[in-house]
Amino acid sequence: MSTGITDIKAIEEVVATVERTQRAKDAEGFLSLFHPDALWTTGHGKVLIGFDAIAEFTRAVLPDAEWDGEVTYEVVHVQFLRPDVAAVKVRQVYHCAKSGSQGAPLYVMTKQEDGRWLLHACQNTEVLAG
Repeated sequence: MSTGITDIKAIEEVVATVERTQRAKDAEGFLSLFHPDALWTTGHGKVLIGFDAIAEFTRAVLPDAEWDGEVTYEVVHVQFLRPDVAAVKVRQVYHCAKSGSQGAPLYVMTKQEDGRWLLHACQNTEVLAG
């Protein structure tokens, strides 16, 4: 199994889908990106272990999230830990008049047997101004 441009493009597409689903507040589209054994730590430190916990939180919070929907996600670095495991550093920016906050997520993604890349272990870190 080798890594290359095709894998990087597939990883970038997962991050682009994170952006699209966050903007649309589409919980089910967002959840489709996760491995069944995933774990997620939110930007505020809430630890969610397993798909069921991630799904419960996402379905409760995302549809009613309070931002204007303008958020961007940009892949800034991909490091392959193995051919089927990648650490992906992302720049997350909320473009709204009230906040303009930023995040610095780290997504550990795994390549599945069918070639899809899924979010497996993710940490979203809020970037504090100053």
